[in-house]
Amino acid sequence: MRELDETAGGGPIGARLAAWRRHRELTGGDLASRTGLGLDYLAGLETGREWVDRRGPLAALTAALRLDVADLTGQPYPPRGEEHAAVRAVAFHLRRRLDRPHPGTAPLVLLEELAAQIRAAADAEAAGDEHRLALALPDLIEAADCALATAVGPGRGEAVRLRVAAHVLSAGLLRRLGYKDLAWMLLHRARPGIREPLPVLVEEIRLLIDLGLPEYALARAERAEDAGADWELPTLAAVAQAMAGRRPEAERLLTTAAERAADARESALVIAARAAVAAEVGDAAEAADHVRAADHAALDGAHRSSLLVAAAAAEARQDRADQAAVRLVEADAAAPLRLRLDPFARDLVAALTDRTTDHTAAVRDLAERAGLR
Repeated sequence: MRELDETAGGGPIGARLAAWRRHRELTGGDLASRTGLGLDYLAGLETGREWVDRRGPLAALTAALRLDVADLTGQPYPPRGEEHAAVRAVAFHLRRRLDRPHPGTAPLVLLEELAAQIRAAADAEAAGDEHRLALALPDLIEAADCALATAVGPGRGEAVRLRVAAHVLSAGLLRRLGYKDLAWMLLHRARPGIREPLPVLVEEIRLLIDLGLPEYALARAERAEDAGADWELPTLAAVAQAMAGRRPEAERLLTTAAERAADARESALVIAARAAVAAEVGDAAEAADHVRAADHAALDGAHRSSLLVAAAAAEARQDRADQAAVRLVEADAAAPLRLRLDPFARDLVAALTDRTTDHTAAVRDLAERAGLR
């Protein structure tokens, strides 16, 4: 149904909302009644005075309009530049890999070499280098399949683990690009035929959150707890609880996550999750406090970029557009494509274009590079 999208170039969510509301023959009052969102907020979205920066309202809108989340966010976005085009192409190459059967006979793949390739891909993901990650993934999936086909004895368990890791990395990139159906297929393919590995369950939770399905994400989180407890599961479950409007449950989960954090990086990520939960329930001031409290130096490029986007959103909600613009520029420097593929970051960039005074040129440049102008 994407042909009904009147903003195919990758514009703000509000413009798509207006187009789909008209197509569904609903009034603003109808949509407010179906979503529980204020009529003024919905009107602001459609006119560009407001923007979407929370998962809960986006999920409510898509449910009310009987849409996929991508119908409102516009993902996957039209390529902007050679690197973005190369990243988009990974979906084609991975789909081709899915269409081919497992190799009956395959060249020998040394598990040590495969492990090194997966570490390099994981480093690219952590850095937010979507381009380097995309270039590595098709060959990595091929090598992982070959390793599993040729592994015997004690090495087979390691081959299964490495193949799961390759598929989870691929699914994560596809999810961020907006190819969520393909990401789900890869995660299904990653299962070794026995108990679901914890990394697969964790990525499935992220995918369900991005699809606007918090209750399904929470059900997955319960299964994942049986597969092994870590700090990350309760942070994801906390975001899902916040999406569903259950702040006390989210806070209890964040306390559990903080108790499980083993080092400075994990502690910083739990604080970042606290910021995300505060933002999700509409408390911008608290979100900003958590962002300031987090140890930014302990974070890699991808997570630092996400935290800076959260900081920008909190500043914007407190009518500090120029401070928000500074944070967005910093986030773009930390992980450019990661920011430009994030629907909430893109919506914020579009909203700030005409709100800044001291940093208007920087925001418009960022909008241009994201394909929003």
